[in-house]
Amino acid sequence: MTMTTRARTRVAVIGGGQSGEHDVSLASAASVVAALRTGRHAATYDVVPLTIDRDGTWRDAGDRPIGLVGAVHVLRSCDVVLPVVHGPRGEDGTLAALCDLAQVPYVGSGVAAGALAMDKWATKLVAEAVGIRTAPGVLLTRAGAASYVLDHPVVVKPVAAGSSQGVALVRTAAELGPALDAAFAHDDRVLVEDVVVGREIDLAVVATGPDGRERLVSPALEIEVDGFFDFDAKYGGGARFTVPAALAPADRAALEAAALATYEALGCRGVARVDFFLTADGPVLNEVNTMPGFTATSQVPRMFAAAGLDHPDLLDLLVRDALGSSTSVAA
Repeated sequence: MTMTTRARTRVAVIGGGQSGEHDVSLASAASVVAALRTGRHAATYDVVPLTIDRDGTWRDAGDRPIGLVGAVHVLRSCDVVLPVVHGPRGEDGTLAALCDLAQVPYVGSGVAAGALAMDKWATKLVAEAVGIRTAPGVLLTRAGAASYVLDHPVVVKPVAAGSSQGVALVRTAAELGPALDAAFAHDDRVLVEDVVVGREIDLAVVATGPDGRERLVSPALEIEVDGFFDFDAKYGGGARFTVPAALAPADRAALEAAALATYEALGCRGVARVDFFLTADGPVLNEVNTMPGFTATSQVPRMFAAAGLDHPDLLDLLVRDALGSSTSVAA
C-alpha cells in the first residue's frame, strides 16, 4: 500500500531502545507522537507508536510484545518511519539498516552516516580531513589504558555513547582510573581529549527541498553550566540554554560553515545537531548527533522554534522530506 491510496500519511514512531538513553528516547518519542497527533498537522498523519524495550523486545501501541517479525510487518504497513531512538542500536545506523531492508522511507541519516557520527573517533578523523578542528586526543582500549600517562587535564568519554553518559573531566591522576572505568562501562573504546576552553555552541542542520539537497541551519544555541556539562547537568535542570546565542557575525558564519561542512562530510540526512566549542581561534567540533533529543524543550526544537519553525512544523518538514527524498515504497 502506498501513501497515495490513503488520505492520511501513516507514520511509525519508534522509541526506547537498548542503550543508556532508553528513557530519554521514550520522552522524545512520546513528545513526537503527541505533536503529530494533536498539532496543526494532526489531520495529515496516522501515528503508529512502536517501542523497543531495554532487552530488545518490540512492543506495539497496545504495549503487546510483537517480536522483530511483527515489528517489520507494522513498519511495512506504514508510509514512513520516524526512529526516535538515541545512541547505540538505534541512532548508529541500526534502525536505518532495518528500514532499508524493509524498504520503508525513514527520517534521519542512513546507515553509514549514523555509524560514523556515533563513533566520536571516526567523526574526529572525518572532520580533521575536511579542515575542521577537533580537540587533540587519543583512542584507548582496555589493553592500552594501563599505559596511558596523565600529564594535563583531559575529558574522558566513551567512543559510542550519548547524553554525556560515561563522560568525566579528569584533573588528577587519582581521578583517571574511575573515569576510565565509567567510560569503559559504556564502550570497549574510550576517547581521551584535551580540555578545550571556549563557549559551548550547538547548531542544527536539516535537509530540505527537492531530493533533500537544500540545507536549513538553525539559530545557534549556547549552553552555560556551573561546572561540567555531564548527564546530570544536561537533564537535571542545571544547564542554561540561550537561543539565539549572542554571536559576532564572523563567529556565526564560521560556526555555520563548520556545521554544514561536518553534515556533508559525514553524509548526514534529515536533522543533525552539531556541537562546538567556540574558542579564540574559532570553532572546535565536539560531536554530532544524528537523532538528537526531540521533546518540545530539547535543544534542536528550541533552536528551530527561535527561527519560527515550531515543533509540529519541524516534524512535518522532516517527514515530508523523508518521503520526498526516498525511492522506497511501503508495502
